[in-house]
Amino acid sequence: MQNPWPAEGQSVAIPNIFNPKVAFLYNNKVGGGISALRLETGEEIWRTPHPGCGEVPGCSPAQSAAVTAIPGLVFSGGLDGHLRAYFADNGKIAWDQDTKGDYQTVNGVTARGGSIDGGGAVVVDGMLYIGSGSGIFGGTPGNVLLAYSVDGQ
Repeated sequence: MQNPWPAEGQSVAIPNIFNPKVAFLYNNKVGGGISALRLETGEEIWRTPHPGCGEVPGCSPAQSAAVTAIPGLVFSGGLDGHLRAYFADNGKIAWDQDTKGDYQTVNGVTARGGSIDGGGAVVVDGMLYIGSGSGIFGGTPGNVLLAYSVDGQ
């Protein structure tokens, strides 16, 4: 079977389940990144580009999930399956977790992480929760809810 993903920097057409006549174009070199703006003026305070997809087939640097902010950090998930925490004051990446892959869940059912799209992370009582696996717009499908804590428990 021929690899459907293009060489690095080239676009690939992804089928559109909503309109089969129009495809989504993904390019593993274009898109992504996060910016902080001053609300009063719209001035850009900082911008951090996506760290890049490297040679990962089918990777998109798009960061289309909603962002979540807590004091000192901003969380952003993307179609590459990564959930990243950025320092709110300068935009540097504080933490990067690749959520793609298989997980053994608390109820014993195997689940799979993939692209992060749509809703963002939820932070409550010292825990961060994120859904991983979204194949609706050509991303990597999956079906896992991940929970992270500061102490790793």
